Amino acid sequence: MRYMMTYDLMETARNTNQWLGATAQAMASYPIFSMFPNPGLQWMAAWGEVTERTFQRMVVKPDWGIRTFTCEDGKDHLVNVETVVERPFGDLIYFNVSGRKKNTRKVLLVAPMSGHYATLLRSTVKSLLVDCEVYITDWHNARDIPVSQGKFDVEDYTLYLVDFMRELGPDTHVIAVCQPAPLTLAATAYLAEQDPDAQPATLTLIGGPIDPDATPTEVTDFGRRVTMGQLEETMIQRVGFKYPGVGRMVYPGLLQLASFMSMNGERHSQAFNDQISRVSKGEASDHDAHNRFYDEYLAVMDMTAEFYLSTVERIFKNREVAKNEFMVDGHMVDIGKITRVAVKTVEGANDDISAPGQCVAALDLCTGLPPEKKASHLEPGAGHYGIFAGRSWRDNIRPLVLEFIDANSGKKGRKPANKNAAA
Repeated sequence: MRYMMTYDLMETARNTNQWLGATAQAMASYPIFSMFPNPGLQWMAAWGEVTERTFQRMVVKPDWGIRTFTCEDGKDHLVNVETVVERPFGDLIYFNVSGRKKNTRKVLLVAPMSGHYATLLRSTVKSLLVDCEVYITDWHNARDIPVSQGKFDVEDYTLYLVDFMRELGPDTHVIAVCQPAPLTLAATAYLAEQDPDAQPATLTLIGGPIDPDATPTEVTDFGRRVTMGQLEETMIQRVGFKYPGVGRMVYPGLLQLASFMSMNGERHSQAFNDQISRVSKGEASDHDAHNRFYDEYLAVMDMTAEFYLSTVERIFKNREVAKNEFMVDGHMVDIGKITRVAVKTVEGANDDISAPGQCVAALDLCTGLPPEKKASHLEPGAGHYGIFAGRSWRDNIRPLVLEFIDANSGKKGRKPANKNAAA
């Protein structure tokens, strides 16, 4: 029962706030109160609506919301999300545009498993769907995975990527965003030694901590300050009886969300106060800017304890990938064995999560790769989010990534279409 009580206390607090919000909205919305207009009742109903939605979203996996796609024939084609490989801790899924001629560019997006769902890359998927066949890793919430499925740490994660790359074949172009960049680099090197014919054609690493010490940030400093014992004692909890993963040791998404929110508490508080005001005045909508952002931001998932702890210890503290000392399933991976996979790194000049220098370190590790197969890009003025989903990605980085893919694929993709065609 150790660590389970704190997990259930967090869930109880979330559930209680959701109930309070629903109750406040219902009470303030009784028709009889319309006979006596009162701004206080309008504010109460608005507070209830915003509060209920806020705490309810924390346990809901967002939908991809990519329903149709306008192709070159001018028609809207349905987009079907299909599971290609199904595994206990994560699936490989494919966005199949019905009736569209297959594009020659086949892209595997490796989504982060750092507290949010893969839907965090929704806009990235939409922008690539215009010119590519898009696949993505869809990691599962650890609280929903029974203990009988066993452990899942950084080595298991890497082997999942190896299997996904094998499934898609050597004409695949891999794009890893943030957290999975070092493990994707290791998976590519693992294939270079164990199964060279299954290596992808290109590998693009976006804002990832290949060498966390290259340019220290608050994230890397935190990893240095705390001991593994402190992390396990303060961050790890046991899933309660409410979910299928009861008894599994996890780093709870709600705990991480609390950390995220506290870092910019005043800004988030002001955002919610403004939204309550808009709702009370009838100026808000179901899919306004506030709800679009927070519906995704608040939807968090638990990570297995062993994945979280091994990431901190092996990637950040011991820097095993940065030192080229990473071991997978008893095999010492040598990143220098990558000799024919073109590698590109992308960094944001204002990235305060994976600062410039951390990701480009991958190129120095690829000692067996000729210079013409290495590329890097530093995006001026871009923060962490902007380099894979913001304006910098849409306007500058995406075209550069597609050019890099075409230059190293041996065959050209179709001429880039309007990147805003997905709906």
